[in-house]
Parts: sequence; structure tokens; C-alpha cells
Amino acid sequence: MALLQIAEPGQSAAPHERKLAVGIDLGTTNSLAATVRSGEAQTLADMEGYHLLPSVVHYAEDGSIDVGRSALSHAAEDPYNTIASVKRLMGRGVEDVLSFGGEMPYRFAPGEGGMPFIETQAGLRSPVQVSADILRVLRERAEQALEGDLTGVVITVPAYFDDAQRQATKDAARLAGLHVLRLLNEPTAAAVAYGLDQGEEGVIAVYDLGGGTFDISVLRLSRGVFEVLATGGDSALGGDDFDYALARWMLAESGIELELDAHQARYITALARQVKETLSSQSHAEVSVSLGGKEARVSVSRDQFNAVIEPLVKKTLRACRRTLKDAGVSVDEVRDVVMVGGSTRVPVVREKVGDLFGREPHIDIDPDRVVAIGAALQADVLAGNKPDSEMLLLDVIPLSLGLETMGGLVEKVIHRNTAIPVARGQEFTTYQDGQTAMAIHVVQGERELVSDCRSLARFVLRGIPPMAAGAAKIRVTFQIDADGLLSVAAQELSTGVESSIQVKPSYGLSDDEIAGMLKDSFSHAEDDMAARALREQQVEAERLASALEAAIAQDGELLDVDERDELVDAVAELRRVASGSEAAAIEAGVQALAKLSDEFAARRMDKGIQRALKGHRIDELDKESK
Repeated sequence: MALLQIAEPGQSAAPHERKLAVGIDLGTTNSLAATVRSGEAQTLADMEGYHLLPSVVHYAEDGSIDVGRSALSHAAEDPYNTIASVKRLMGRGVEDVLSFGGEMPYRFAPGEGGMPFIETQAGLRSPVQVSADILRVLRERAEQALEGDLTGVVITVPAYFDDAQRQATKDAARLAGLHVLRLLNEPTAAAVAYGLDQGEEGVIAVYDLGGGTFDISVLRLSRGVFEVLATGGDSALGGDDFDYALARWMLAESGIELELDAHQARYITALARQVKETLSSQSHAEVSVSLGGKEARVSVSRDQFNAVIEPLVKKTLRACRRTLKDAGVSVDEVRDVVMVGGSTRVPVVREKVGDLFGREPHIDIDPDRVVAIGAALQADVLAGNKPDSEMLLLDVIPLSLGLETMGGLVEKVIHRNTAIPVARGQEFTTYQDGQTAMAIHVVQGERELVSDCRSLARFVLRGIPPMAAGAAKIRVTFQIDADGLLSVAAQELSTGVESSIQVKPSYGLSDDEIAGMLKDSFSHAEDDMAARALREQQVEAERLASALEAAIAQDGELLDVDERDELVDAVAELRRVASGSEAAAIEAGVQALAKLSDEFAARRMDKGIQRALKGHRIDELDKESK
């Protein structure tokens, strides 16, 4: 008798047919991988049973590479060749990196396109290459644990990572031999890990304080759709900064006055980290500081530590309030608060966050593992292992995207905090008669003038049929994929001629720059609107003056000498007024010149009609119209 193997609808009858996918939390301090087994998401351990992989890479002189704990052991004695916290360098330029000062004791060399390279004894290494070395170890761990090649991965990134930082992450994954199914915002992954996507509809706040980055995201679950209402944070603030602040305090307390070299900076930072971790479970810690042949005992209480890091914690709380305001929700509307990242183990952080939101935050899942678990659940869906799943995640863009128009004005096409993936289009036209090309300048920011925003990319649409100014129709489409990467296309509608570009800046904005741009957009709102109104009137004045000069050159015989002189003088006067700073005066000048040239425009129209009728009989026109 034959036996039938019966499986539930939507489930594989053979376990080996299940596609192998993992979620990866590529963290500043630690990284880890997770997968779904028997319907449960779990993190993957290495051969020694460790789940967390320190995000540290050591490059030896013989070309060998150590990653993780073995690399971490080289940090103090070989700091220049032991790269830690590389996530803070992803997608940044040389100037951004140098602004970190002595907190990252590496030797940097500028590379092509502004990317910083780290000098090691094994040669120059970019942040992308260092990240790829970490990802490669996680890939090998996953393939060994799952006994097969991976179909794909979901890698998490801070919600505030911009285009450059996200692209750098994808490049690192590709270099490590991984197929990226999707980049997922870390706070979004955390909410999924807690199963909040399966719970009641409402607002969720995710407070994510890792080793090097801080993110706050406000999410709304509505009708099965998980939408990020707003994001905020600081891509250069995390537990590392707690360590640096405490290290400076301990150095001052020890009484040892010394200009620290790279070895000594690593040493005192490592001591500070030990003290911080001890104070998460005890009220007091004592440590021996030995520097430059001097030794001192330093005692630190939890209250002293809290005082040292208080400015940093307050900075995160201010970001929380700003993001709630951006989301248009009050603290009382927040139903759940999720804590993510190893730095949320610090008691004062949990206490202050609980006080701000007026409720106990979720801390049930290990804060170091929660993001990877959420990523694993999403990877399982995207790999096709749960075809019946309705999990839908919508993220948002942090800053508006738009185009430069005449006069250096910004026309926003996609506004900040718009859910992605998204595609938006807008029609533009030509400024001059016979114009056959259009320069497309893509910018990012909230201000009204291009000079106050960040330039992302430029390209040119050629092949526009020569027409009168304003007659051509050019549709510009902005498309942002689920990973937050932008592509822009321009098409002339009558001919179909098209040009496009994928925006890949060589390095990105820091969170402070983003926050600064948003702050500037609010504080300069009135000035910006006034500047925009002035620029718009100046553009209109120049358009009218140029058009009238062209008309006089073409049909000047329709005017007598006095009329011609009067119009020429009026054009010169309008240009003089337009060079000033009074929008109202320019508008009045435009209206005056338009009124003065009405008669000339009517004569030109009559001339055009007579030219069109020449050689035709009235009855012919009647037949054509019937």
C-alpha cells in the first residue's frame, strides 16, 4: 500500500525545499544573523556557541584576516590595523570622517569620489570592504548552520541612513557574496520581532540605541499595514559615545595628565566600557588605570555615570519629541514602546524613556538580538516561505527630494516622511524658444532655494523638438525603491525621448546635517518664502523681457519709432527693477510692461492670422471646419 504525505496548504511537503534565508543585523559594535526554523526565529551561534560577532576586523601583515573576538584581542596593541565601529564610516566622505577626531584612531587616505580608505599593513581598505569581511563570516556561519547556500538576506540599517549609506551597505553585501532581498530599517525590524504587526492597531515607538547610532521611529499599524510615520535620531550617537565620555571622566579623575596615543586611547575606552557594563547590574565599580608609567584607582558610582552621560541621553529624548511632532501624534497616543540595542541595557536610559512615554517599554527580547530576529521573519516572507503572509512594511524618506527650476528655486517632487517604495511624477516645460535640451538637477532638503539644499545628481535630457517656450512637455519621475535608493527619469512626451540616472552619491549626510537642514527649514521659513517670491518674480520679469526683445527683433516693423523706443525703454526699466530685492515692485513692473505691450501682441496675432489665411478662400475654410 502506498503512503501519501499530506501537507497543509501553502507549506512545503519536503522540508529541504524550503528556501534558505537569513536576517542580518550589521551593527556598529556587534553583528549577528538569524533565521526561521520550525516557525520560530532564532539567532545563529558560531562553533563556540557565541551568537554575537564583534564588528571588528584585524588585518595582519601576512594578509590574513581575523573577524570577531579574535580580532578584538588585537585592538589595544595594534589599533591601526584593527578596525572597529566601521559602520560609522559607511557612506561618509573624508571630511566627515576627520570630524570624528581622535575617537577613531585610524590613518585615513582619500580615495576616488571622496570615499575614505583606512591604511592597514595589508594595504588600503574601504569601509565597504571591512563591512564585507564581517558579512562574509556571517554568511559562512549561516550556510554551515543551515547546510546549504543562501537564497537571500535581509540586512538592517539605521532608519536615518541616507542613499549613500544604504548603497554602501548593499555593495558590502554583494562583495561578501550575498543576495540582498531588502534593506530594512532597524526599528521596523524590532517591531516585527515583538509581533506588534499581529497585534492591535495603534502607534508604536521604537527607541534604538546601539553602539554607534541612535534611531527613534514612530510606526502605525493600520489594517494590517505597518507604516513608519516618521523617523529621527543621530547616526553618530550611541554606546560608543557613552564609553568616550566616561573614558574622559575617568582620565580626569585619575589625575594622569597625558596626551594619549592610539594605543592608550583604545585602552582607556575599553576600561570605560567594562565599567559601563558593570554599572548596568551594580551600583558601584572600581578599576585600575595604568597609563604612561603611572597608575591610579578610579571609583565610579552609577549616579556619577548617569551624570556623565546625561547630556547624551537628553539628546536622544529631544529627538524623540521632534519625531513625535513630525508624526503628528502625541505621547498619549503611543501604545507600545520597544527598546532596541545593547545600550538600552543602561538603567537610566530605560528609566528616562519610560518617563517620557509614560509606560514601561518592551525589554523581553534580548536587545542585541531583537533586530536580527525581525529581519529573519521578513527574510522568510521575501524568500517565499510564507506565501500566505500579509506582512507589509512601509518606510519613509527623511528629507524632501526635488528639482532645480529657473532662478535657482526648488520644486519638491517627493516630500519628507513620504512612505516608500514610491514613484511620483511632475511635468515641466522649456524656458526658451527652440530649446532642445534640459539640464535636470536633483536636490535634497527642505529649503526653497537650491543653494540651501544638498545637490544629489545632475543629468541632461537631449533631443527635445524645437518649439516655442512653454510648448514642450517634459515629465520627470522620481522613483524610490524599498531600500530607499533613488532613480530619476525625464521624458519628452511628444517624442518619447528619455534620460535617467540612479542617484549614487559618494558619501552622505550625517544626522546632524539632516537635523540642521530641518531646523533651518523651520527657522528660515519666512525668509525662504520671501526669497522664493522674489526669485519667481525675477524669473517672470526676465522671461517677459526676453520674449519681448525677441518679438521686437522679429516683428519690429509693426511699431513706429516712438512705440519701439517706449517698449525698449520699458524692458530696460523692468530689468533694472528686477535686479533689486522688492518682489512687489518687480511684479508691478511685469504687469506694467505686459499692459504696455498688449497692443503690439495684438498686431503680431493679426499678422499671424493674415499669414495663415493668405492664399485661401473663405468657403475653403468653411469646408475644413465642417
